Amino acid sequence: MNILIKNGRVIDPSQQRDGYHDLLIKGRKILGLYPKGKGPSADKIIDASDCIVIPGLVDMHTHLREPGFEYKETIKTGTLAAVKGGFTTVCCMPNTKPVNDTISVTEFIREKSIKEGSCTVYPIGAITTGQKSEELTELEALLKAGCIAFSDDGHPVTNSLIMRRALEYSKIFNVPIISHCEDLKLSEGGVMNEGFVSTIVGLRGIPKAAEEVMVARDLSLCELTGGRLHIAHVSTEGSVKLIRDAKSRGIHVTAETCPHYFSLTDDTIISYDTNLKVNPPIRTASDVEAIKVGLKDGTIDVIATDHAPHHVDDKNKEFDSAAFGISGLETAFALGLQLVYQGVLDIRQLITKMALTPSHIMGIRKGVLTEDSDADIAIINMDKEFRVDSSTFLSKGKNSPFNKWTLKGTVEKTISMGKVFEWN
Repeated sequence: MNILIKNGRVIDPSQQRDGYHDLLIKGRKILGLYPKGKGPSADKIIDASDCIVIPGLVDMHTHLREPGFEYKETIKTGTLAAVKGGFTTVCCMPNTKPVNDTISVTEFIREKSIKEGSCTVYPIGAITTGQKSEELTELEALLKAGCIAFSDDGHPVTNSLIMRRALEYSKIFNVPIISHCEDLKLSEGGVMNEGFVSTIVGLRGIPKAAEEVMVARDLSLCELTGGRLHIAHVSTEGSVKLIRDAKSRGIHVTAETCPHYFSLTDDTIISYDTNLKVNPPIRTASDVEAIKVGLKDGTIDVIATDHAPHHVDDKNKEFDSAAFGISGLETAFALGLQLVYQGVLDIRQLITKMALTPSHIMGIRKGVLTEDSDADIAIINMDKEFRVDSSTFLSKGKNSPFNKWTLKGTVEKTISMGKVFEWN
């Protein structure tokens, strides 16, 4: 079937394109772009008036929970949440049960995604067996099975020699090692950012140094090995400075942050809302400002979601006992769009950080709107407001600190490999 998208503002940073065009889809591919009003006839017409037409978003940091934690999320529900948020590609972290450290688990995720997924899913393999930091997984075998990167996310690689070896292999295989930077002894028992607010509310804090010392270690190992390092969920001003300095010295490092790290500050935890509990924790206003500066000057390359859905029972506890994590796929773009309205980024820079750059880092041909590229497209009304209602999330995880927020940037339609999803 042919689909013609007309009257939309087509933005494709990969081609420096920003203007009004018609876009033709045939099957699972983009067939061509035409001047506005000059597109050919088609079986289906989509009128994108008042909307931007952009490459489908790419999330390089998603927790789909399957296998093993299907009560929190499944590949089916997680990918539905993704397309609802404008994402057409997600890269799923390996902290499942069993851990994605074997060919069989990788193949299960790939096969289940093909059968039940609403968008493209790429598995990320574990760096170490069982994510225990004791021995490397069979990295080459996992790559051949379909993994496109490696991470022990949810856990740091505490053994520095093993991390060194992983980075050495990353250079050989030309794939990123995605690091969850946390010193477990410094963070032990902590549930929020350590500082004035943690003292006031009587909750044990996690110091910024718990992240920063591991960022420093991994940057040093990356410099030593010449490997490919990607720092996950950057949350502190100190981490931004370390990464900026490393880039200035030519170290092959990329970095991501998440919407909650530029949208929230730790004083919100005075409410004891467990939906605010995330690891690394929400930090201070100065950290938020540093994250924004890092996004603006290119120190931070990517905005990822770290989508971490939980069953309501995992969050309906005292703050100390509640699970860490935020359900983020369905609000990420609108929160990112706030950076545009604040003047931190322009719209092309936002799309680059949420579609093009993650594709480049992960080595996949996504995040573009060019002839013969995959028909992965988001159609978004930038100015249309919506009220976040987490009870209506397509994700099983309703754990959002942004519930009841009013945001701009409504995803009207998402086209994933030629299949149209629409809600408005």
